[in-house]
Amino acid sequence: MKYIGAHVSIAGGVENAPLNAHALGADAFAMFTKNQRQWSAPPLTKESIAAFRANCEKFGFTAEHILPHDTYLINLGQPDPAKRRQSIDAFIAELERCRQLGLSKLNFHPGSHLRIVSEAEGLALIAASVREAVDTVPEVVAVFENTAGQGSNLGYSFEQISTMLELTDRPGRVGVCIDSCHAFAAGYDLSSAEGFEETFARFDALIGFELLEGMHINDSRGVLGGRLDRHDSIGKGTLGMEFFRRLMADPRFDDIPLILETPDETLWPKEIATLQALSRNENVDFLQ
Repeated sequence: MKYIGAHVSIAGGVENAPLNAHALGADAFAMFTKNQRQWSAPPLTKESIAAFRANCEKFGFTAEHILPHDTYLINLGQPDPAKRRQSIDAFIAELERCRQLGLSKLNFHPGSHLRIVSEAEGLALIAASVREAVDTVPEVVAVFENTAGQGSNLGYSFEQISTMLELTDRPGRVGVCIDSCHAFAAGYDLSSAEGFEETFARFDALIGFELLEGMHINDSRGVLGGRLDRHDSIGKGTLGMEFFRRLMADPRFDDIPLILETPDETLWPKEIATLQALSRNENVDFLQ
C-alpha cells in the first residue's frame, strides 16, 4: 500500500500537524518539529506531546509514515569546528524532539563543504556528525536526503550517500530519503521508463531498498542534470506525469511515506487524491 501526504504546517503547535494532514486526505505526512528558521526552540510541553500522539492515533498516522524534517540552518559538513558544533547540537536536539513525540525517523540534508575542504573531507565530517548524534539519541533513525547538487551541497549522488552511510557505520540507525526533483536535477533520468529502472537499480546496488525510509515526490522546474532545486506540481514539470504513474505502480515504494513538497499547497488535496487513484491502478491524469 502507498502512504501519500505532504509537508504540513505546525502553526499553533506540533499537535496540529496530523489534523492538517487528515484535512488533505493524506495517510502520511512530513513536518518540522519547531520553527525551522531558528536554531533553538522552547521545549515541547507534556500537553503538546500528548495531543500530538493522540491526534496521530485518532487519524491513523503511525510513526513509520511520518517523516519529520530538521531545520535548514543545520550543516553537518560545516568545516569550522565551532559552527559544526552548533549544527551537531541542534541536530541532536531535533532527534530528541522526534523521540519525545514517538517518531522513529528524522529527515535531513547532509550538508555542505562550502568549498573550504574537499568533497571527501566533507563527507567524512557529515558522517562523524551523524554518528555522534545517533549515539547520543536512541531510537530515531537519521534519514539522509539526496540533494540536487547546487553549490557545494553534498549527497547529490548515490555514491556519496553510500559513502556517508558506510562512514557513519551505525546499522539500523541510518536510512535514506529520495527526493525525485533533486535526483532529476542531479542527473538521474526519472522521466523515462529506462531511466527510472536504471536509477533505482543503481540505488539498490549502492544503497539498497531496505534503507529507503521515505520519498519526497516532486516534479521539477529544471532540466535533467541542471543542479536546480526547484520543485513543481505533479505532472506540470520536466519529470512529467508518467514518472508518478510508474512510482505509484511500483511495489518497491510501498509502506513508506511519500511526501509532496510541491509549490502550490492549494493543489495538495487533488494531488494526493490523484496519486492514491494511481496507486489503485485507476487510469487518471489529474483528478478535478
